[in-house]
Amino acid sequence: MNNEPDANRDPISGEPGAHPVGTGIGAAGAGAVGAAIGGAIGGPVGAAVGIAVGSVVGGLAGKSVAESIDPTVEDDYWRDRYVSEPYVEPGLGYNDYAPAYRTGYEGYGLYSGKTYDEIEPHLQRDYETKRGGSNLNWEKAKHATRAAWDKVERAIPGDIDKDGK
Repeated sequence: MNNEPDANRDPISGEPGAHPVGTGIGAAGAGAVGAAIGGAIGGPVGAAVGIAVGSVVGGLAGKSVAESIDPTVEDDYWRDRYVSEPYVEPGLGYNDYAPAYRTGYEGYGLYSGKTYDEIEPHLQRDYETKRGGSNLNWEKAKHATRAAWDKVERAIPGDIDKDGK
């Protein structure tokens, strides 16, 4: 078994730090916007060009947000500090909270530009499908998810999700 942290290698270049989810989300969102703008200006050809240009620009933006989130660093941070969080219940270990934290910090990159309140139902679904053996239901897990979301948001310059925090 390899105990080295995952370097998130790019499948094409082999460079560490690839974030296909963030890149894909950004590309899809911007591609749709590009299609709408291009279609309005230049018809079907303009829509095709808009999709291509929008996807590239959006992919880079999504990758930028996702690259600022290092899952290994986030996991280490929460593993060291979770016991001091006010929502942590006695008798529960880090493995119970880890999926909730992961949902929060990955969710921030995945739902870039949205507020936590806007996408909480999506985060709940994400948590419930990926919680594994955690003993926490969503009502208890959401506090850890929110804490991880807020930590990442504070670390990124600007107010990407425009919620005033």
